[in-house]
Amino acid sequence: MSEKFYIKGGTPLKGEVSIGGAKNSVLKLMAAAILAKGETKIYNVPDLTDVEIMLSVIEQLGAKTAYNKTEKSLTIDATDITSVTAKYELVSKMRASFIILGALVTRCKEAIVALPGGCAIGERRVDFHIKGLEALGAKIKIENGYVHAKANKLVGTDIYLDLPSVGATENLMLAAVLAEGSTRIQNAAQEPEIVDLANFLNAMGADVIGAGTSELVINGVKQADLHPIEYTTIPDRIEAGTFMAAIIATKGKAVIKNVFPAHLTFFTDKLLKMGANIKLVDPTTLEVSCKNRLNSINFVTQPYPGFPTDLQSMAMALLTTANGVGIITESLYENRFMQVPDLRRMGADIHQDRNHAIIKGVKKLTGATLTASDLRAGASLVVAALMAEGNSVIEKLHHIDRGYENFEVKLRLLGAKIERKDDEIISPAYKRWYDHDPLLLEVIELLRNYQTELHAQAEIFLQKIEEKVSKETVDKFYAMVKPVNANNRWYDKDPVISKTVEILRIVPPEAQKICAQNFIKTLKDMGIEYESPNKDK
Repeated sequence: MSEKFYIKGGTPLKGEVSIGGAKNSVLKLMAAAILAKGETKIYNVPDLTDVEIMLSVIEQLGAKTAYNKTEKSLTIDATDITSVTAKYELVSKMRASFIILGALVTRCKEAIVALPGGCAIGERRVDFHIKGLEALGAKIKIENGYVHAKANKLVGTDIYLDLPSVGATENLMLAAVLAEGSTRIQNAAQEPEIVDLANFLNAMGADVIGAGTSELVINGVKQADLHPIEYTTIPDRIEAGTFMAAIIATKGKAVIKNVFPAHLTFFTDKLLKMGANIKLVDPTTLEVSCKNRLNSINFVTQPYPGFPTDLQSMAMALLTTANGVGIITESLYENRFMQVPDLRRMGADIHQDRNHAIIKGVKKLTGATLTASDLRAGASLVVAALMAEGNSVIEKLHHIDRGYENFEVKLRLLGAKIERKDDEIISPAYKRWYDHDPLLLEVIELLRNYQTELHAQAEIFLQKIEEKVSKETVDKFYAMVKPVNANNRWYDKDPVISKTVEILRIVPPEAQKICAQNFIKTLKDMGIEYESPNKDK
């Protein structure tokens, strides 16, 4: 299966959107949860690929987990940790899972963790993590692609980081929680996600002082001092910044809810200097708008509280059509201009020289076929496609899905013309099972493109079917036709959508037509208006 975004640009975004929990925070809270025996519950957890990977890592260690998609909550029972190995198959997929190293070695006295993977945005070495753990007393070997750490006990010490590495700061924080005595981390990262992790640990019974400054002090506590908690993750500042860029790029006006504006101070300041309008509605709500062509600016990406590297590509998309010439200096990663070739395909005038990008604004971008090469580069291409003239197709969505929950659904709520579709190739000799009837085809395409929006309608449709033939009969047939490991098809993400599609597939052709008619009738009865996805086919 190869899903793509199909985007028709030029529509100003309007309305309101709510920001989800911070991916870069919740992944670390999940690792921290294994420090305390018992059941910890985390709220505001986004349904993302990276979260799924981290869940798998934790489950392999012996913890029990349960994710409630409706409530956006995650329960982790870390009473029993039966393994100290985080395997390559999982850690290689997502760099943040390496954070489990510090938590394991401090709780279990041993950790065997594969060297990390993740986005291909440059060399992000783990030297600081290793040196810091060794300073705390861990004996470390690196062999066969794994970091093997052992420590009968960890002892607090002073650690100076040559660079304020977020990952190293977090790993050392977790390790120091159960270390003997006090640990002082100098030149520590100051990101909001660091503060969130410190607040989580302190609520759990740890003693962390100075989060949000360049010096952290962690006073070690006993295992018995830690207890499970309930905690709510902070909003995702990068998702918020992405939507701010998208609204401004399309000359729209929209409200962004569940955002902490203080986490975006530097980015907001640059947007204001470009000519955007940003208004604080209440402490967690922003109104963002733009009427005129933006002005170019220069900026350098820096550790927090400077300009966030994760929003560099969004700003570049805005600069492509701004007045004048803008210069971006990427100071953190050596390979973070991966969006440049695709922006050039859309007509952008960008000259790249190592870690500098010089962007001369053009009057407009035009739609093109684009490839998401990493998480943030992919999101910036969505922003560019929304502001471009004409149609764009974006491939390799698995990168974007790592960090944006229901991205296209939220954009559609703001009026964007964006759809997610499978790349299905149909030869003249082969037809899909739903191609024989236009109305059935329309129902399937609606379910495919609007899964989240049509969940309730699909549920009502199934109830009507169950009333006619009994729920037991429907469940029996569904169990017979659903593959044991069905999780890769477009409709497997939602059990209700999955059951609806499978029921439509297995009934005879005449019954398919009747079911399709009933489904469309259900939409009309509920007053649901929609644009036929097949009108141009």
